[in-house]
Parts: sequence; C-alpha cells; structure tokens
Amino acid sequence: MMEVHLAGFNVDASVLRDMEAMGGKRDDITPEVLSAAYARISRDPRPINEVRKASRQEVEKSRKSNSTIIFKMGHHSVAEHAVFNFDILGVSRFAMEELEKFRLCSYTEKSQRYITLQDDFVVPAEIQGTKFETMFRDMIEVQNKAYFELYDKLKKHVFQQNAELAFDPKNHNLLEGWAKEDARYITSLSTESQVGLTINARNLELLLRRFASHPLDEIRVLGRMLYDQVAEVAPSIVIFHQANDRDQKTYPEIKILAEALMSKATKKNFYDIDLVRLVDSTKFGDAIVAAALLHSASNYSYAQCREIADNLPELDVKKIFNAAWQNMQFYDSMLREFEYVSLTFDIVLSSACFGQLKRHRMSTITAQSYDPELSITIPQSIKEINMDVFFQDIVDQTNQVYYAIKQEMPLVAPYILTNAHRKRIMIRVNAREMYHISRLREDAHAQWDIQKVSQSMSAQAKKVMPFVFACIGGKDKYNEIYKNIFNAEPKIAESSLPGTRKIK
Repeated sequence: MMEVHLAGFNVDASVLRDMEAMGGKRDDITPEVLSAAYARISRDPRPINEVRKASRQEVEKSRKSNSTIIFKMGHHSVAEHAVFNFDILGVSRFAMEELEKFRLCSYTEKSQRYITLQDDFVVPAEIQGTKFETMFRDMIEVQNKAYFELYDKLKKHVFQQNAELAFDPKNHNLLEGWAKEDARYITSLSTESQVGLTINARNLELLLRRFASHPLDEIRVLGRMLYDQVAEVAPSIVIFHQANDRDQKTYPEIKILAEALMSKATKKNFYDIDLVRLVDSTKFGDAIVAAALLHSASNYSYAQCREIADNLPELDVKKIFNAAWQNMQFYDSMLREFEYVSLTFDIVLSSACFGQLKRHRMSTITAQSYDPELSITIPQSIKEINMDVFFQDIVDQTNQVYYAIKQEMPLVAPYILTNAHRKRIMIRVNAREMYHISRLREDAHAQWDIQKVSQSMSAQAKKVMPFVFACIGGKDKYNEIYKNIFNAEPKIAESSLPGTRKIK
C-alpha cells in the first residue's frame, strides 16, 4: 500500500527558538536526524518513518552515523538531505559573484533595478588603514552622488518618454524602476547587497572550503560566519570545510604558467568587444537531437537512429522536431534530448549584465577579472539625456583610482569598478538551457543589456543548428514563433489558464 509522509520542511529559525524558549532545549532540532535516517534506508528493514523517529531519539548516535558514512565511507550524498536557509546582509556586489557561483543552490538577491540604492558600501579589509582608503571612499562618494543625479534626470526622462503609462499612478513604480536600472551602471562593485540563500549541507561544505581558501578577506570572513551558524546545529554533516591546496593554489599556479607561456604572444583583437562570439558547437547538432528523439521513442540503438536521421530528407527531420514542439506552451522546457548538443560562447559584457547571466547556473561559466581596457557599457538612456560625457568622466576618475590600487593590491582593485565595467567570460550551454535563456532573457520585459546578449547568442545558435533552434525566442514572441512553424495558434491547456485550477 502506497504511503507518503511529510518528513520535514523549512521553518524560520526564530520559530524554533521560540519553541525551545517555551518547551526547553531540544537536541533533535537539527537536520542531521534526516540525513542519518535516510542514510540507513538501504540497510535498515524498518519503515522510513520509524527510522526517522529512532534518529530523533538518538541524536548523538545519528551524528556518529553521519560522520562514519560521510567521512569513512565517502557517501557525501546523505548530507544533501540537510538544507539550510541563510539571510546574508552587507556583502559587496563583488563578493556576491563568488557566492552565486555554486550551482545547486537557490539565491534571491536584492535587486538594484527595483530598489533605490543608498550610500552603503564595503571597504575591503585589505584597503582599510592604508594610503588608498581615503582615495577609495572619496571615489565611492563621487559615484554615489552621480547615481542620484542620474536617477533624478532619468526618472523625468522615462516619464516623458512614456507619458501614456505615466498617466496612471499604478505604473509609477515600474517607470521609476527603469530609471533606477540605468542609473545603477555608475555604482561600484563595493555597493552592499543582501541575499537569501538556500543550500544543502553537501554544497555548503564545498562552499566553505572554497571560501576558506579564497584570497579576499571578505570572502573568508563570510565563510567563517556561515560555518559558525551551522557548526552547533549540524556538526556531523559539514566536515571538510577547511582551506586546501587545490582551492588555494591551482588557479594562481595556472596564472603564473599562462603569463610565462603567453608573454611572447602577440595580443590581437579578433572581434569587437561589444559582440558575442560563438566559438564552438556540437557538429551535426540537428542530426544528433533528431536521432536522440528517435532513440527515446523506439527500441533502436543510437547508432541505428543516427544513421536513419543522417539520411532523412529535410522535410522528415522537420517533422521530428515539430512533433517535439507541437504540444508545448511558452513556459514548457525543451525535451531532455536537446541536452545532447551544446554551444560555447566567448562574451564581453558589463557587470550589470553578468549579474543576470550568471543566474543560469545549469550552464558552465568561467570568467576573467574585470578589465577597464574592455571599455564600458553606457545605457542608451544616459546618452538620450546628454549625460554620457558626465558618465564617462566619472568612469575615467574611477579607472585612475583602480590603476593606483592595482599596482599594489591587484586582487581588491576591482571593488572600485562600476556596474558599467566589463569582463570577458566563456559560457557553455546545451540546447535545452539555451532555450531557457532565450525564453527568459529575450522577453520584452527583460532588461535591455541581457536582451542584447541573449539575442546575439540565439541568432548564432540558429545558424549552426537551424532545426534545433527553429523555435527559439523570448516568451512574448512564442505565439508568433509557433504560428510561423505550425500555421496555427498554440494550444492552450485549460489547466494553464488563470482561475481554472480546482483545489480539493
């Protein structure tokens, strides 16, 4: 007989503290008991709910079991059953990039697009008390003053440009948000932010190791603070959290090697830095996905399906892809078979844009340091209000401070750079994830900077895999795309319409 038991769920820690205040200290208020119980499933004949009950009653025994299973037996996956929620405040935007590198976590960050920024910023510990501190603080003050000046002018401009929307007070927050999102391009990477983080214990352990090994003080301090919050609650499932050679030394040693190998090479600008360049893609991608779809729907081997797909006329290949799409809605993911092909892009983008692209964590992203030599991204609206010269002057002053700090403290110099400054990244995505990026970031409601990047990615993807990406585009264009392919409107499922869901 089928049974389902709710084993647990996230509860605000203050609620747990209130419970203890009223009922006394309890040792079993820890996610360790879940990890220990689930770890025993494979060898304990009792029902899971009974095993959980036993784990709650024997917390110390559960902790020893966790340590044995994770440390001695190497079954780290049991730690994934323990999940933590953190409120993280007062962290710089620069440090936030390190925090949000971890794939299998959930982040909700304070948005500079919707919230009016204040003057809060982080002065790196490495700079505090040095000859650079006053210079750093003065530059941040200039940037923040420029932010408010730009916001004031942009707000008036946006309301004038959108007079019809501005007529209704309900739209004022939206229009003010458009002004904020462009004004923020002049603010620094040291600007304070906050984020809600949900992370399981296995990923937390990895994060703590990386942070303990990090060269920046802010990152190391953040790591210690996170560890202090869980050390007493769940000591048995966060074990390997200390700094190690792999995380401390690998990239610095590769950097030294790269500088030696590339010192004699001629640096060439192969393309304009504003462009997105597709540098690699799966060859015969259309045939591979078509064969994968045939493979899932048959009993043939992949080799047989591939041979069939390679020899099909284009009309039949199109039929295969159409069959994969015809029942979709704009919110549906592509079928998993689309993950068998991938694309790699080399992209130069602003910090503001990177803040959005990095959220697509199912892709593979590696990034270089911010580099003023890559110029900056100035919002078109700044040019429309004739403040681009003013904007560039603030950036020029910022660059002077950056280079002064970089001579002695290269690791912390980027803190002074702005959201307009650029870095170069590489991103590898499978076709399924490319569709997700396109649906979300090419939509009319998406921010203009990430729109431009995703539009360029999609256009180049379609060139190398025209069948695979025939349906790509922002979700606002989905009906139009669907109609072009099928000469019909997409079918709308009754359950997808607002107000049709019935709760029993």
